[in-house]
Amino acid sequence: MTAVRNGLLHVVRPGALTTVQDAGRPGWAHLGVGRSGALDAPAARLANRLAGNAPGAALLETTVTGCAVRPDRPVVAVVGGAGCRVTVDGRPVAWGAPVRVPAGAVLDVGPALHGVRGYLAFAGGLEPDPVLGSRSADLLSGIGPAPLSEGDTLPLGEPAGRPPAYGPAVPWPGAPAELVLPLHPGPRETWFTPAALHTLTTAAYRVSPHSNRIGLRTEGPALERAREGELPSEGMVLGAIQVPPDGLPVVFLNDHPTTGGYPVVGVVPETALAKAAQAVPGTPVRFVRA
Repeated sequence: MTAVRNGLLHVVRPGALTTVQDAGRPGWAHLGVGRSGALDAPAARLANRLAGNAPGAALLETTVTGCAVRPDRPVVAVVGGAGCRVTVDGRPVAWGAPVRVPAGAVLDVGPALHGVRGYLAFAGGLEPDPVLGSRSADLLSGIGPAPLSEGDTLPLGEPAGRPPAYGPAVPWPGAPAELVLPLHPGPRETWFTPAALHTLTTAAYRVSPHSNRIGLRTEGPALERAREGELPSEGMVLGAIQVPPDGLPVVFLNDHPTTGGYPVVGVVPETALAKAAQAVPGTPVRFVRA
């Protein structure tokens, strides 16, 4: 009933993949539940701050093609992350800053001009029912709200009393021209030949178009195994660099499985993964020893 009183957000155009995300649900991996949450966490926190929300408030994460929504009450919104054109009822409005959206007006977030994932925050946040303490959608497990479809509605929250951050433009980080990922040795580094470990830290890889919220897939030279066979499933962490049978490294992102049987050659620190969220297919990737 509170959600209805605070208003609803109607989905006019869902885009290629738009999900509700917040700070995620860490701490449940022992039960097979992944972390999820916004892939570009700094961008999500900044969008929330500009909207007057707490850093972990639920918001929308768009993928490449944006989305369009219509609130049934006046609301302040912020579109950030991947740069794009933003309109309200066809009229251009500011990207990366708070804008007022009247009741019944269509807020259209256009296709990404640079980067991959946009973040759309609303004053008061979004309030679908939480699961295990989070409102994030987990695409691998299916936990949390389903990806948006045309005609869906989402409950809007009550603004917390923090005024939106109107004022001078705030700098947003851009999409990386080159993705440089520091790595620590992984638990199965010895499963690869010395030549393969040298290749991993010297060769030029590229972001594969098959990347998603589960993992950043790469294109480039395959890593040669020193040991045949596969492992029994073991725990996987955010940032793990798993190497499947094709030999091409996959960097696990927020919706990664909590267990896996392919060897992990290295681990990328969480702080370095936000850039991976905005790396378009074809972006050069370099792995460097941390």
